[in-house]
Amino acid sequence: MAEKTKGEKLKDKLFYARKDGYEKLGAEAADAAYVFAEGYKAFLDAGKTERECADYAVKFLKSKKFREYQYGKAYKPGEGAYICNRGKAVYALRFGQKGAAEGLRVIAAHIDSPRIDLKAHPVYEDGGLALLKTHYYGGIKKYQWVTIPLALHGVICRADGKKIDVCIGEDAHDPVLVISDLLPHLGKDQAKKPLDEAFTGESLNIIAGSRKYDDEKASERVKLNLLSILHDKYGVTESDLISAELSAVPAFNARDVGLDRAMVGAYGQDDRVCAYGALTALTEGGIPERTSLLVLADKEEIGSEGNTSIQSRVMTDLITDVAVTQKAVHAAVFANTKCLSADVNACFDPNFPEVYESKNSAHINCGVVVTKFTGSRGKSGSSDASAEFIAEVRAILDGAGVIWQTGELGKVDQGGGGTVAMFVANHNIDTVDVGVPILSMHAPYELASKLDIHMMHLPSKAFWK
Repeated sequence: MAEKTKGEKLKDKLFYARKDGYEKLGAEAADAAYVFAEGYKAFLDAGKTERECADYAVKFLKSKKFREYQYGKAYKPGEGAYICNRGKAVYALRFGQKGAAEGLRVIAAHIDSPRIDLKAHPVYEDGGLALLKTHYYGGIKKYQWVTIPLALHGVICRADGKKIDVCIGEDAHDPVLVISDLLPHLGKDQAKKPLDEAFTGESLNIIAGSRKYDDEKASERVKLNLLSILHDKYGVTESDLISAELSAVPAFNARDVGLDRAMVGAYGQDDRVCAYGALTALTEGGIPERTSLLVLADKEEIGSEGNTSIQSRVMTDLITDVAVTQKAVHAAVFANTKCLSADVNACFDPNFPEVYESKNSAHINCGVVVTKFTGSRGKSGSSDASAEFIAEVRAILDGAGVIWQTGELGKVDQGGGGTVAMFVANHNIDTVDVGVPILSMHAPYELASKLDIHMMHLPSKAFWK
């Protein structure tokens, strides 16, 4: 190979070039990413709701000798403790060598994903069918949720205080649920409508049964038969559904995608891909220099409101309590704390190039995405990380050999979105988004590169080292 010219060497030095992870790291890194993806797929299949993800996280932390956090207790370096907030959000601490006055290192992800929730009075009968009324959760394209197999996950809380876990549609022998669509032979008028009018929220009614109860004198026999099945299985009545949280999620499992098996296809990768990478990294390595805090929050997909969201007081109360037990000034602890908002970004899709600005979009297999700002249009709803903190994060990633890139969520004025970053930053904490690029984000079946998935684990380890 001919020696590079002076201009070619100067170009290599001065130009920014997005790096393909496989070309940069080689076969050994590819093998490691493929192995890591197997555990990740199992996590996705086990956690299709925020409750299930929180339960998985708690069991994982307990297996690593983490114990329930006790307010007011002084912990030793290396000890681990967690809080599970109402079964939907998890906060895990691994105490570092330096005191709280030096600040904490926080990684905050979310474990809720877009889905179809049942209404408080969901069951009704019409046209010989038993159906369930729904209210979708988060930003979805409604047409993507029709004619796919759905599983029912959640809890039913009876008036006597008993809580019943529900999971129907995941076992190979389980029935599944489905939302019907209009046949093309009769869909002429439907086809003329914009997508958001052709499929409305109130039309996303789930077909749950069609067989009548065996009593000719009874009315609403299909609905009665469905409620009879639920009563026999769970001991609940229609009134108990008022105090239930039941969600319809895709019934298919995580799978390898592509003949090269280089991608994972699954429901809920936004943002469980970042949650898994951070969770598994928290317990690895020696005692961290600074105390590590993992936040797995709920409610991000609907604005981060409520007592299980990132805006609940749990995170700030926890950091404050650590400051108190270590006799540190609260304000100094928050000012010295730094955070990676671990959330996904859009991956450039060659099927829809018109909505992306390629030079500033994330690309497949090029590692995690550092997103300086999110929001929409004029950066509305974004914390917009400082240049100083971006430089600090760059140094951490480069020092750990992490493949990374920068990215924005599509063209300016095309749309936009938000993460938990601004809510953490509001507490005087330097925060920037770092996450995995996703294809078909918010669809029932999202795609992510195995190499990019593994790259989320590596910067989490480096940030917490």
